[in-house]
Parts: sequence; C-alpha cells; structure tokens
Amino acid sequence: MRSDDLPFFSDDQAQGLRNLLSRRHILGGAAAGGLLATPLMARAQTAPAQQGGQQGEAEITVDQARTAPIPIVIPNFGAGIGGQISGVISADLDSTGLFKVISGDVGQGTPDFAGLKAQGARAAVSGSANGSGSVRVEMRLWDVLNGQQLQGTAYTASGANWRRIAHIIADVIYERMLGEKGYFDTRIAYIARTGPRHRQTTRLAVMDQDGANERMLSSGQWLTLTPRFNPVRDQIAFMSYANDRPRVYLFDLGSGSQRLLGEFAGISFAPRFSPSGGQVVLSATRGGGSDIFVVDLGSGSKRQITNSGAIDTSPSYSPDGSQIVFNSDRGGSPQLYIMSASGGGARRISYGNGQYGSPVWSPRGDLIAFTRIAGGRFSLGVMAPDGTGERILTEGFTVESPTFCPNGRVIAFCRQSASGAGGAGFASGIGMIDITGFNERPIHTGTGASDPAWSPLNG
Repeated sequence: MRSDDLPFFSDDQAQGLRNLLSRRHILGGAAAGGLLATPLMARAQTAPAQQGGQQGEAEITVDQARTAPIPIVIPNFGAGIGGQISGVISADLDSTGLFKVISGDVGQGTPDFAGLKAQGARAAVSGSANGSGSVRVEMRLWDVLNGQQLQGTAYTASGANWRRIAHIIADVIYERMLGEKGYFDTRIAYIARTGPRHRQTTRLAVMDQDGANERMLSSGQWLTLTPRFNPVRDQIAFMSYANDRPRVYLFDLGSGSQRLLGEFAGISFAPRFSPSGGQVVLSATRGGGSDIFVVDLGSGSKRQITNSGAIDTSPSYSPDGSQIVFNSDRGGSPQLYIMSASGGGARRISYGNGQYGSPVWSPRGDLIAFTRIAGGRFSLGVMAPDGTGERILTEGFTVESPTFCPNGRVIAFCRQSASGAGGAGFASGIGMIDITGFNERPIHTGTGASDPAWSPLNG
C-alpha cells in the first residue's frame, strides 16, 4: 500500500466509529441490551364536565404553540435515574419554545384533572423508572382538558440507554400534542475545534442533538470537514486532508470499512447523500473551476452533471430526489441555482443583495436554507425553491453550514466570532433556530465546533 493510500482511520478508530455511530446494535430486544417498547392499556378515567357540554380543544398546531406554549406537567419519575430521565424530557420540550414545562406530582393512577386544570395545564405526564443494569420506564400522556389518556408505553433497555429512552418519550409527547414527528432521538455530527485560531486541530465528532454524549471520533492528525449522514444506511461521508490530499471519504458504520469516494484528478469536496442513500453528489476541481458529480455507491461509477467552466459546488438534493440546488459563480458572483438531478436546465433562484452559498433542501421540501454574505457580514436565511419568500433568520460575523432537523422545523448552524490579534476572542460554536427565526439558542459543546450535520430520525 502506498503512503498516499493510507486510510483516514486506523483499525481501532474505525471500530470506535462503528460502535459509536451505529444505532442498530441497540435496536434489538431488551435481552441484547437494546430497547423494547410495550403499549400500556388505558387506565379507566372519567372525563371532567365541560361547560356547555363542549370538549377541550382537539388539536394544537405548531403555529399556535409558538404564540402560546403548551403548559404540560412533567413529574419526577423517581430517585436516581428517574429524575435524570424527567430532566431530559423537560429540557427537550422546553428547548423548542413550544411547551411550558410545569413541575408537579401527577401520581400513578388517574390524575386529578380538576387540580391540573387549576394549575393551567393542558397536558400532563405520569411515569416511573425502575432498575439499574436493566431499566424499565413507564410513561402515560394525559389530555387534561378532555380527561383522556393519549399514550401509554413501557420502555425496557439497558441502564446505559436511559438518555435515549428520555428522548424517545419527548418525541412521543411532541408528536401526540403537535401532530408532527419529534426530533429529539437524533444526533449531530460536527467538527470539534481546539487550539489557536490560525492553527486549529479538527476532529470528527458526534453528539446527541442536545449536546450530550459528545464523542471524538478521529485523532485530529488531519484537517477534517463537512460530515454528512446517509439518510437510510449506517454511513457517513466527509472531507479529509488525510495524507495531504483533500478528498471525500465514505465510512460504513455496519462493517467498519472505509474508502475514498470516487477517483478524481483534483480535490473532491462538499458531499451529500441522495434521499435514497444510494448515491452521493459532490464537487470536484477541474482547472480553475469545479464541477458537480454523482457517485453511485453500489457500482462506484461517477457521472458529471455540470460543465459550466465556473465554480459549481455545495449540491443538495430535493427530498424526492428529482432536483439539486447548488452554488455557482457562473453568473459572475456566487448564487443559488436549481437543476434537474440528472443535470441540465439550471435556473438561478437567488436575487437578493450579496453572495449566496451553502444551500440545503428542507426534508419537508418547502424551503431551502442558505448563507448570504453582504456588507462583510453573514446572514442565515430560507427561501422557497422558486426563490420567493426569502427571509433572514439570524445574522453575525459568520453564520454558516445550515442543516435541517428531520421534521424540517429547526435548523442547526455554525456561528463564529471575529478574532483579534493572534486569534484572541475567536469562538466557533453550533446554534439552533426555528425556521421562522423564533427561539435561537446555542448548543453547548466541550470544544469549539463547526460543520453540523443532523442525523435522520433514530439515526
């Protein structure tokens, strides 16, 4: 093996990635240390009398919850691990800005709906957690206004997976109350950054979406950028300067195998998976420009889909796989274009003031997020796929690398500050913001961080 063909990860690092990034090994039965969910029968209850014979409001939308967060009682699930589970559930729901978490005792039987209503609650959770090596968590979700049980489930898993149980319960609550899938049982891959501004060490890393369970997955020997999860398979793609040759790598989490993604004469970069997970679209340099290629993961074949002579980069598929949005300076300055996934028919969609880049298509298909640079400052925004309805969500010295959560309601991004002499004052971190520009908040990491990439649900 030639020195320039040495793998990015050592065998030990590859095994670590396999164990830490793949979740399939904990999705078996409880006996295998996985997670088992069992429905709980609805407890008998008597619906409280409603004024005028009317039931409580049947549905709350996300837009309504933004205006008036849903008051929900989350009790302590018990001493030790029970309290930790309650804390994570409360933090997940509170982080959305869509719920107002109320502490209190709901009890283990049918709740006192009149008492809960007096507290102003719209919903309530009752639950308990028992065990240590293997933990059993029971939860019930109650509609306080209608006096009904909405959900009852018992979860059994190894004690090491208690945090994941909490995220799953929070997802259930989110979905039952708002009618949309939650996004708490997900992870974010990112680049961990340490050291001075001009000489940073970068390491591939992964964490839960709330910043917990941070794991460093590479040694930092080589500059590493832009990790991306496969939406349907246990794989990630990323760019690395391993052996001083910037190229895209593919890591298979199930087998631990790793390989270069395509053979290109120049630099390959900016990878993203297709919605089917069977292809990767990326950029590769050619002369003074770059073109966009599609690499088939099964056959290894590659197909060029742009040839403008310009810098075409940052491609991202539409959710149905029929179109690609990308960044190009073919018109004189970096702008956003959409073309067929097979190439051709490119049309410009960005016409605001400034230069546009880093486009990414929402999993809902309704929005494209982007970075815009104007007047020496960065903005993070969204627009419709036809270029209409452009809205800026947040601004800063540098805000970039948007990535959507799986239900399309929240965007994670990188925010960096300006640096003084010798790099003093520089900071790089990950933030989150609702697609309306509502509820911006930082995600706390143990190091500097950039290049976030949200996993699919249960990813």
